[in-house]
Amino acid sequence: LAYNLHLHKWHHRIDVRAAQREAKKMPHCPLEVRASPADNAMGAEYFRKNRDKLRADLLKYGAIWFRGFDLMKGVSGNREMHEALGLDPCLDPLHSSGLRKFASERDALYEEVNKPSLRQHYIGLHSESTAKRTAAYAAFVCFQRATEGGGRFLVADGAAILAELKTETLQRLYDRQVRISVSNLDIPPSLPGVVKEGIKGLVDVAVAPKFDMDLEMIYESDGKPGRLQAVETAESPINRHPVTGLPVWFSNAHNHARKLRDRRPCGVPEVGMTEVFYADTMEPLSLEDCQEIKRASEKHITALSMEPGDVLLVDNYRALHGRDVFDGDRFHAVTWFTWDQNEDWRGDERRIVEKNAFNQAINGMMDWLPKDFESDQS
Repeated sequence: LAYNLHLHKWHHRIDVRAAQREAKKMPHCPLEVRASPADNAMGAEYFRKNRDKLRADLLKYGAIWFRGFDLMKGVSGNREMHEALGLDPCLDPLHSSGLRKFASERDALYEEVNKPSLRQHYIGLHSESTAKRTAAYAAFVCFQRATEGGGRFLVADGAAILAELKTETLQRLYDRQVRISVSNLDIPPSLPGVVKEGIKGLVDVAVAPKFDMDLEMIYESDGKPGRLQAVETAESPINRHPVTGLPVWFSNAHNHARKLRDRRPCGVPEVGMTEVFYADTMEPLSLEDCQEIKRASEKHITALSMEPGDVLLVDNYRALHGRDVFDGDRFHAVTWFTWDQNEDWRGDERRIVEKNAFNQAINGMMDWLPKDFESDQS
């Protein structure tokens, strides 16, 4: 699998009002495509024959919801689909963290967040990215919907969110930029300063390489005594799509802001709780700004009740995604794809998928679903 190397190309000279006017013109996301009996009879040939139109529609709408296709009810058919569309699989941007488990490595298929321990954890809107690595597209597939209800897949148009946000809020966030903390380590605040600095250095060496990010270890950013947080570098919440140039809301604040996470179902332990800060002062986002991000984001969420074989093909630079809480067992999976329009964005790095025993053991303890999932039709 290729490792997509495209770095965010942040555009720091965006006219916020003009960007909102431009973003407002886009069609509703996602486009829904239902299979007819004739389409199903064609199998993978349907996607091969309609490849150019579907790829153009993906850029136009930001996401396509394929419904009622028998081909994708099994792992092998799902792979045939994306091969017919000419999509090139890549590693998950967070693969090196060990948090991403393959459902079927040979098919470049990762499990979504199906872990029983996170059933009641609401995953807010986000794009799959770090400051260093971002996938171009994703194909989210349903193999088994939640057996006892819930688990709807959430998708929202980053252009629509950008156009919806109050201009003064968007301008403030754009001017100040944001930083996101990705982990917490609580140590006794009474420890001597030299010991604290030593701990910070050790954590920096241990944590940063796994997340493939430029992280800064900062004490007590959220005001809690003794708390050491790994914080990403400053970034703009607005980006331009690398292919279309469309301005979009490209921020994970809806998912990571603590004031939002604390007010909804959350199953993440404290060590993994995130926070979003203003980059200029390292203060957490105000409740007012968090509420506006929540309002604008959730107004444009489409919640999909996906059936086995349904696939949501997402432009990761345009649409944000998430997942509602669920009960019972659920098996959704995802394949990530790199850019194919511009070789400079992809890079030429190839990495061996590391068999990290420790991370595999953690995943094994937390996840009771099978590693490889094949339906009777695959």
